[in-house]
Amino acid sequence: MLDQIAKYTAKLATDRSADADRIAIAVKDDCLFSRGIPPLATLAEQVLTHLNAIALVVAQPSLPFAELLARRARPDEHTIIPRDTETRTFLHDIPFVRQDELTADPAPFLARLLGSRKGVVVEGIGILAVGAITVEQAYINYSSIFHATFVKYLEDLLHHRFSLPGEEEAFASFRDGWLRPLTADGLAFRAGPLPDPATILDEVAKVGGYTVQRGLVDSFFGNISWRSNDRIYISQTAASLDELPGCIDPVAMDNSSTTGITASSELAAHRRIYETSDACCILHGHPKFSVVMSMLCDNAECGITDCWRDCPHVRDLGGAPVVAGEIGAGGLAKRVPPVIAGPGRAIVYGHGVFTIGRSGFGEAFSAMVEVENWCRAEYFRRLAAHGA
Repeated sequence: MLDQIAKYTAKLATDRSADADRIAIAVKDDCLFSRGIPPLATLAEQVLTHLNAIALVVAQPSLPFAELLARRARPDEHTIIPRDTETRTFLHDIPFVRQDELTADPAPFLARLLGSRKGVVVEGIGILAVGAITVEQAYINYSSIFHATFVKYLEDLLHHRFSLPGEEEAFASFRDGWLRPLTADGLAFRAGPLPDPATILDEVAKVGGYTVQRGLVDSFFGNISWRSNDRIYISQTAASLDELPGCIDPVAMDNSSTTGITASSELAAHRRIYETSDACCILHGHPKFSVVMSMLCDNAECGITDCWRDCPHVRDLGGAPVVAGEIGAGGLAKRVPPVIAGPGRAIVYGHGVFTIGRSGFGEAFSAMVEVENWCRAEYFRRLAAHGA
């Protein structure tokens, strides 16, 4: 377990979702133990003793967005409800606890919240995320909450502007310091066609790692594939894109075998994109500004309630068509393929970006970078236009 704690502590720091000096992970195996900054490690152990779970991450996010959302909430509100796909599918809502609600012994109270949710935001402490069976699950849940609160805060800011002391300064620090230029510079891509399965597997694994390194996907979400004749080499469901060796499935294009049983839940969308375009590879990530911008619609009078699923319209963001569609249930296989072949890119409402390469992943990766950079620039343009 110690190697797992070290691995996911390093991941939290490397992906910049947590302050490297404010991370603790507790594990309950034959005995209860923890590693990390002492106050947080002690809290993690105390909470974990009350849970039917293996692991607990307690960490201070590298950005204050989760806590700012809690502070901006009404006194009678105790949950954050983002609209992105990950929250709707996996988190549902995110409980938060104000600092003055904590007692001298907060562990039983926090454990009760974590008994029905995958994580909780605690003012003055950070994010607590539970792993029912593995340390990996605790990391995934933390990462998902970081992503969801990031998207939710940016979305809310466009509507409500700055309202708290120090909020504008904190946002300026994020914009001018935390954000980094997003490029494909320095990355190496093979040109297709690729000669053999071993080379394909290596290229898919390598490019999957690039998407994580450049911040185009969080947690274990996103997927990637390469088509070679009658086979699709696609990342497995729940596979981390920076740990793909051994987690890539070769699947028949005609669905004539059961080898796709562990493949990405978006296998149907990938297969249909290959059938209706000249793509040789597909990349799907969840870049944050693209997710935010996909949920901003000027047509408030359309009468549609579940926009993420039912919106029939195709909008445009910088040359990328935006469509609705239910993930993992064939919805994206109906909505994405008709719009992606021409521009080579498409955005799914509240979810993420699909891009294709016709000669290799270089084209697909660059397209995703272009989409996210356009959405980032458009977000800040709109924020300035709103007077924030």
